[in-house]
Amino acid sequence: MLKCRVLDLSDHRGQLAGALLGDLGADVILVEPPGGSAARRVGPFVTGREGDPEASLAFWSYNRGKRSVVLDLDDPRDQSRLRDLAARADVVIESDAPGAMAARGLGPHDLARINPSLVYTSITPFGQSGPKADWAATDLIVSAAGMLSNIVGDEDRPPLRIPLDQCFLHASAEAAVASLIALRERKRSGEGQHIDVSAQQAVTQATQSATLCHLYNSPEVRRMSGGARLGPFRVRLRSPAADGYVSVTILFGESIGPFGARLFEWMHAEGGCADSDLEIDWINFVEGVITGRIPPTEYDRIQQVAADFTATRTKAELLEVALEQRLLIVPITTVADVADSPQYAERGFWRDIPTSGIDAVRYPGPLARFSATPLDVSAPPPSVGEHTEQVLAEAAARPQVAQAGVSAALVNAASAGHRDSELPLADVKILDFMWVMAGPGSTRVLADWGATVVRVESSHKVEAARTIQPFLNDEAGADNGGLYQNMNAGKLGITIDISKPESRELILDLVRWADVVCESFSPHALRDLGLSYEELREVKPDIIMASSCLFGQSGPLSSLAGFGTMGASMSGFYEMTGWPDRDPAGVFGAYTDYVSPKFLSAALLAALDHRDRTGEGQYIDLSQAEASMTFLAPAVLDYGVNARLPDKLGNDHPAMSPHGVFAAAGEDRWVAVACENDDQWRALCGVIGAESLAGLGVDERRDRAEEIVGLITAWTCGRSGVEAHEVLQTAGVPAHAVADSQDMAADPQLQHRKHFRNVTHGTNGTMWVEGTRFSMSRSTDGISHGGPTYGEHTFEVLEELLGYDQDQTTELAVAGVLE
Repeated sequence: MLKCRVLDLSDHRGQLAGALLGDLGADVILVEPPGGSAARRVGPFVTGREGDPEASLAFWSYNRGKRSVVLDLDDPRDQSRLRDLAARADVVIESDAPGAMAARGLGPHDLARINPSLVYTSITPFGQSGPKADWAATDLIVSAAGMLSNIVGDEDRPPLRIPLDQCFLHASAEAAVASLIALRERKRSGEGQHIDVSAQQAVTQATQSATLCHLYNSPEVRRMSGGARLGPFRVRLRSPAADGYVSVTILFGESIGPFGARLFEWMHAEGGCADSDLEIDWINFVEGVITGRIPPTEYDRIQQVAADFTATRTKAELLEVALEQRLLIVPITTVADVADSPQYAERGFWRDIPTSGIDAVRYPGPLARFSATPLDVSAPPPSVGEHTEQVLAEAAARPQVAQAGVSAALVNAASAGHRDSELPLADVKILDFMWVMAGPGSTRVLADWGATVVRVESSHKVEAARTIQPFLNDEAGADNGGLYQNMNAGKLGITIDISKPESRELILDLVRWADVVCESFSPHALRDLGLSYEELREVKPDIIMASSCLFGQSGPLSSLAGFGTMGASMSGFYEMTGWPDRDPAGVFGAYTDYVSPKFLSAALLAALDHRDRTGEGQYIDLSQAEASMTFLAPAVLDYGVNARLPDKLGNDHPAMSPHGVFAAAGEDRWVAVACENDDQWRALCGVIGAESLAGLGVDERRDRAEEIVGLITAWTCGRSGVEAHEVLQTAGVPAHAVADSQDMAADPQLQHRKHFRNVTHGTNGTMWVEGTRFSMSRSTDGISHGGPTYGEHTFEVLEELLGYDQDQTTELAVAGVLE
């Protein structure tokens, strides 16, 4: 699909970016140092081949289909060879420390002089500039700095990180999307630019907008094993089953409450609850607690009644009834359950690829199904330097990338900080039927960078995101929810009751206007309304349509109603996150809703690129669970190759020690500390007064972990987390206080990068939203207003975008369509 060349200079912190672009069709050349990428030293490994650079399952996960070239970027001769490759490339991706590539003469400005149309994408823990840009950081440190750790884990133990370096995976996926946006902008301007991705900012997406709590004057979200604490409510997302665990979503309001009502009706029919439980106020329960009409303990009682009932049924029995009666119950699955699931088998998701002497290694399949351009993800990862001669010979014969008339003056302007006033996606028009987070999050980033996104809602069916905390001043209201504002900032809002037959022609006119139509209803819902892809294509032959739901449009689980909390439970993330001696704590909230939007954004941009070149639209079927499987890939491969399931490790790490979260001064205050190597360990010993232990190797440190934890804690507990991380970072030790939303708002790094934006709002004057997760050297984002109020832009859309006259608009209003 994509027709571009990518030079991937990154290590394990960035290789998903190139992998995602490669899956979409790009020719990705992995540039490795002699001996191979550092990612080849990251486990898990094929059993019996530990340490073998050709046997790292983590490396295999994010490098299939790439071509490998070995270059020593500290050698002037290989630097020259890289410049030759860059002159013929469209994108460079790197994850070195800020300034490291420039010190080699290979920074963004250096390569722009050779190839002014080059998109140069950098992935770092904190971004290229700002007071923390040069801080040492591992995934654990970024998780603490990005607030994710603060909301994951048991409330009586230190906060947890999610395994498999999730923070850098979030950053890598953002980098792929950012690169595609810059490539689209290049079609207009002919110019490349430097993209600066911050892992700290990227991972905030996984907090479900809890980063806004302090700015909204709303209670902090607190971690809780198997759920979350939201103000006075303890939301349980893990309940017992007869043979394991299930996730039961019991929430309230017009959108979610009816699911709970159906659950208790079934339980009552089975003798699992009292007659009085049929009188639960599923719509106005939260208001009842706030006003004192309902005691706060009632929510705990309701959840316990449900848990007592689920404990008497198996996971399979509960799932069967959930599918039949549209209940929010799903099993909490292991990686083995995922690998053996009939859902993925029926959709032909897995790819069995011969790899490094093994006949068939099972990999996750394509990020989405494309009707016109199915993705080919069947090539294995390369061996070290496998394609060096081939690629260097091609470089000698391949012409440089055409510069499209770009002059030296433009290169100099970019180097001097020239900003382009036209937004990169100003020519893109999107009709958005999506709701909550997984869908709207994907179009939010496109709106940030200039796409005109028309969001369709109905005042007769409340969007669930409008009912989810944090609320402005802790007051629920349709326009007060931080999640809704964060997912829909910058979009135009129109209300349409799509159940009315009179709405169909209006929707078809919007389709004629749009380049892309996105929806996240249950499978086939739009088909039942006469709005299937086939029917939309009749009025707009080159339309691109994307459907995003939990498990895709086909398969035995496709009809499962639900939210991202259920996708997270059924995708394997939940079971591995926790302490070895306890039940799984699980990831926070709707984890697949935080991962899958990046893949949908990339899919849409790639489909637009294909349409630009061929005139062909297409249909995209994105399963949120399948797309998110990429973040679980090393564990999937480990199970397939070694029949090994991931252990619950707490905060331990298989290659680093110490690696944990330690108590700081204050109630529930913590600081994350990690040592990647012996130099950092010696520096830590000097700070905490443990010089006698400075000679310990990593295995010895692991053997004496309890002693070392005590020494670190004795030092950290007398200091604030901020004081501790400043002292440790000065010594070169990766560390960061575990942030809550108040810390995030005060973080000088996030302030420097303008992460939080105070934007105009239709009813509240101004509201806070998060900014972008990346910046561009020449293009600016267009974030200026919050999520639309109900129908805020209805007349603007009808009259200015569609050209309707007053009589047409009045006719629709009288028919009740604009509600």
